[in-house]
Amino acid sequence: MADAPIYEAREVTKSYGSVRALTDVNLSLRAGEIVGLVGDNGAGKSTLVKVLSGAHRPDTGSVYLDGVAQEWKSPHDALQAGIETLYQDSGLCPDLTISGNVFLGRERRRPGLLGKLGFLDNKAMARVAHEELERAGIGLTTGVRRNVNQLSGGQRQAVAIGRAVAWARKVIILDEPTNHLGARQSGEVLKVIEGARERGLGVIFISHTLPHVLQVTDRIVVLRLGRVVADEPTSSFTPDSLLKVITGLHTPEPKG
Repeated sequence: MADAPIYEAREVTKSYGSVRALTDVNLSLRAGEIVGLVGDNGAGKSTLVKVLSGAHRPDTGSVYLDGVAQEWKSPHDALQAGIETLYQDSGLCPDLTISGNVFLGRERRRPGLLGKLGFLDNKAMARVAHEELERAGIGLTTGVRRNVNQLSGGQRQAVAIGRAVAWARKVIILDEPTNHLGARQSGEVLKVIEGARERGLGVIFISHTLPHVLQVTDRIVVLRLGRVVADEPTSSFTPDSLLKVITGLHTPEPKG
């Protein structure tokens, strides 16, 4: 794991009218690291995700990619820089095939005149989608030309994360990826997340399901009322101690 952060939020503050959503938030992420971002409802997680993904600009503070300050004008800017964000709604189109979803917005055209006429290279997209999903640890025995609406909830989420892993060059931000999934389906998704770390990507994992956070993360950042109240290695927490920090029943001693 590299020592220098690949992605950072430094002293980020964000308000909506009179409501302060984030106050002087610092968060760092290294390549090959999974950081859990947790907090109660209203803690500021969603706002921080929107800042990191380029959907919202901070009032003060900055985000840094590879040590260089960035001013994302839109999520497309962050996407182009190698940052993939998967929200609770996976963003899959159920009536398209798996390979069609993997290449959604990045479709490949057939070579020559047919491509110029708008014909897609479905064969090439199916081959590459299969390879990328296999590399992400997703084995689909029925093939990538199956429609997404034929998949289970866990399979759909795994495909959505696999798509993010396939296209991300630096960072993946996952917002509640195991929400509403059963134990077996959640296990499939968590393996894909661990596979992203093995490929050297930085992963920010937002979840209310604390056992999942404790299972796969290397470090946990806790937000409460828009402020970071803890940033510690995952091994520092138990389920009980983490819950107490989240709810304010325990505040870690300041370092230094």
